[in-house]
Amino acid sequence: MGKQRKVTIILYPKCSTCRAAVKSLQSKGNEVASRDIVTDTPTAKELKELVQLSGLELKKFFNTSGEVYKELGLKDKLASMTDDEKYELLAAHGMLIKRPIVTDGSKVTVGYKEELYEQEWKRGRG
Repeated sequence: MGKQRKVTIILYPKCSTCRAAVKSLQSKGNEVASRDIVTDTPTAKELKELVQLSGLELKKFFNTSGEVYKELGLKDKLASMTDDEKYELLAAHGMLIKRPIVTDGSKVTVGYKEELYEQEWKRGRG
C-alpha cells in the first residue's frame, strides 16, 4: 500500500458530527490534520479556493441550520448579496460555515455523509 494521503478537516471541535468525520477519515487510511473553524476561520480567499475545488455552489457552504444564520436573517438576505459579500461574511463568522470541510488540496467535500466519504476519501482512490 502507498503512503497515507494527508487531508485537512476544517471543523468545530465540539461538533459530534465533525468528530465522527475525523474517525471515518482515519479509518480510511488518511492522515488527518484538524483546523478549528472558529479560532482559525478560513479567509475569503481560502473559501473561494475551497468552493472552486468542491465544484459546489457557494450557498452549499452556508450552515443554514446554525444559530448565526438565523440571527443574521440570512434566509432573506443572501439572494441580494454579491459573492464577495458572501465570502467576507463566511470569513467573519466561522460558525456560519457548513462543516466539516475536508480537502487534500485537489478536492473538497462539505458536510459529513459516510457514503460520500467512502467514495471520496477511501485510500487507494483519487
